[in-house]
Amino acid sequence: MTEPTIALNGPSPSTPNTDLNTGALTLSEFTDFFHEVEEQPAWRAKADREMEYYDGNQLSSEILQRQQQIGMPPAIEPLIGPAIDAVLGLEAKTRADWRVLPDGEGEGDSGDQVAVALNYKLNQAERHSKADKACSDAFKTQVAAGIGWVEVSRNPDPFKFPYRCKAIHRNEIWWDMLATEDDLSDARYLIRRRWTPTAQAKLMFPDQKDLIGQVVSGWPIYEGLGTTEGGTSTDLVSAWDQQRGWSVEEQQWRDMTGKRVCLFEVWYRRWNRMLVLKLPDGRVVEYDRRNPMHVQFVAIGATVPEWAVVPKMRMAMWMGPHQLSDEPSRYRHQKFPYVPFWGKKEDRTGVPYGLVRGMMYMQDNVNATNSKLRWGLAAVRTTRTKDAVKGTDEQFRREIGRVDADIILNQEHMAKQGAIFKVERDFELNQQQYQMLQDSRAGIQRVSGISPSLQGAQSSANSGLQEATQLEQSTQALAEINDNFATSRAEVGDLLLSLIVEDMIGRETTVRVKGDPLKPEFDVRLNVPTQDADGFSYLDNDVERTKLKVALNDVPSTPSYRSQQLSAMSEAFKAMPPQFQQVAMPYLIALMDLPNREDIIKAVREAAKQMTPDQIQQRIDEAVNQARMADARDLKLQELSMRYPKEKLDAEIGKILADSFKTYVEGLYSANQTAATIVMNPAVAPVADAVAEAAGYRPPSAGGVDPQLPGPGALPPPAAVDDVTGTPGARENTSPALPPVAPGPGSPMDGSGRGIETQRTTDNVPVS
Repeated sequence: MTEPTIALNGPSPSTPNTDLNTGALTLSEFTDFFHEVEEQPAWRAKADREMEYYDGNQLSSEILQRQQQIGMPPAIEPLIGPAIDAVLGLEAKTRADWRVLPDGEGEGDSGDQVAVALNYKLNQAERHSKADKACSDAFKTQVAAGIGWVEVSRNPDPFKFPYRCKAIHRNEIWWDMLATEDDLSDARYLIRRRWTPTAQAKLMFPDQKDLIGQVVSGWPIYEGLGTTEGGTSTDLVSAWDQQRGWSVEEQQWRDMTGKRVCLFEVWYRRWNRMLVLKLPDGRVVEYDRRNPMHVQFVAIGATVPEWAVVPKMRMAMWMGPHQLSDEPSRYRHQKFPYVPFWGKKEDRTGVPYGLVRGMMYMQDNVNATNSKLRWGLAAVRTTRTKDAVKGTDEQFRREIGRVDADIILNQEHMAKQGAIFKVERDFELNQQQYQMLQDSRAGIQRVSGISPSLQGAQSSANSGLQEATQLEQSTQALAEINDNFATSRAEVGDLLLSLIVEDMIGRETTVRVKGDPLKPEFDVRLNVPTQDADGFSYLDNDVERTKLKVALNDVPSTPSYRSQQLSAMSEAFKAMPPQFQQVAMPYLIALMDLPNREDIIKAVREAAKQMTPDQIQQRIDEAVNQARMADARDLKLQELSMRYPKEKLDAEIGKILADSFKTYVEGLYSANQTAATIVMNPAVAPVADAVAEAAGYRPPSAGGVDPQLPGPGALPPPAAVDDVTGTPGARENTSPALPPVAPGPGSPMDGSGRGIETQRTTDNVPVS
């Protein structure tokens, strides 16, 4: 053990199992369990009587004899049975499916996928294992007598579904009544007793068939013989000695006449001290030094082993004082495979009881009153003197009780003074009894909390709101029993899920989750071998590693509830706009109990993909408009092509390009000439600006970049320009104080025809 472990939990005890018995169950312990059961409160006879009242067997043999003696007819008005049946109908009407949810932190998508796959497997097992029927049968005894049991186990028949859920009679099971937890997680033992034919017991335990045969036959080999005789089996002699010394009566565990033996299936806990690991995801597992993952978790400090005292489940089979087997539990979960369904419990003793206990007195009163009323309607009281009637007294009593009675009086006796013959009926007493009957009937409803509305009978409600209120009040009165039933039913689902997970651990499995009319089916792969980036191997979607829980679905799945949903959906569907009705139609059909609703939903969805007549007309109109626009465009192009042939268009385009080029060149030339003039005579610029403004030119609001032109005195005088012939040209006077100089004769080479449009550069005007 590591130092952190010692620091937190202390050193490991040298003998951790010294004070705890961890071995097989001994005969002494089993005998103690048996005697403890016999000393428990005697509640089973009361529970049997309560169930008899539910079944309608409400008159004992003693009451029947007394009624027969006084001539009172037996009468039974079974009011308890219909009241309990109404509660059972409420459970069947609001039955909900199991739903598997991830219960660990940080499970993510992997936990959701595992939960979805196991949810499908669990719902499949719920149907095939008859879990709903078993829970309903247990609920009946839970409501009536206060306790019901459901067994969740593997099916011993390999040709049937692997798992089974079966309701067990309460008189077959004894449990540790000192336990305080409702799920019996702190109980020391649970015993189931079953009478089994000898032949079947031998098949169940082939290694013990000789012992079983000797026990049922009464030990013919050993009766009257001493144990010192030779030639006998040592094991059988030891078993015979145990049987002779056992303090329990043999009638409780063997029937030699019927060739049956009583097998005791004993589930018991052994407490052990062991190291456990609390993993980061919230799971707690037993520390295994041979598991590399456990060692790695401890080495990196992710968790620290802790000492804990935990129970381990074991199961032993006993036939009276003879132990047939003893082994650890064959289930992965450390729980009893029997789930209790508690009704109510007595506070001091923990004895279970149900609703019938408070209804029995009122039921007896109803039965007695009915008998009294029937007897009173037919009964008469006669007053007569002796010898007033001819015949014997017995003949007279039989005759007076008939509706067509014919009494012959003794004329001589009746002629005597004081002779009397009088017949009387007491109707007022019957009216009082009828009122008592009505009070007793109403009393059954008062003590049980089950209103006539819940039973489907006519009630005192005058409106639908009052009816709903009374129904809600009855549901509230049954809240404790319904809550206990929901808890126990979820526990049944948890045990069933544990069996499913146990069979899937380490096995790569692909679960095909079947869809419904609204969702397609899909596959979920479980326990997929995978390696991470570091080369560490693990199982993706590992069912063993995923922490799950079983809850009851909030939405019931019964046909009656679907009918209510269909009615509500139909009303909402009528108020929807057409575009919403098209979306909601598949969901409305899914609520209908139609044999081919999946095909109908598929056809509706296929039809929804097609266009409606309005959409088709809209598409036609759009196509016509597009065709018209295309035709108009084609006609316009044809008209233009006829008006402007291609050759003409090409020529005009060429002319436009040539004119544009010419305009660009002329503008460039004019700009160059203007720039040269301004450079040669800067004083011209202001005059040109004034002339331009007078002509209407407006300079831009944002001025351009100042070219910083030099002033007039900064430039040298312009040189004379020679013409093409070599003679110096005349100088132009640019001063306003001097007379202008007459220009020379014009030359065809001036303007745009000089220099720029010739092939020579020597005829260009020099810049300076």
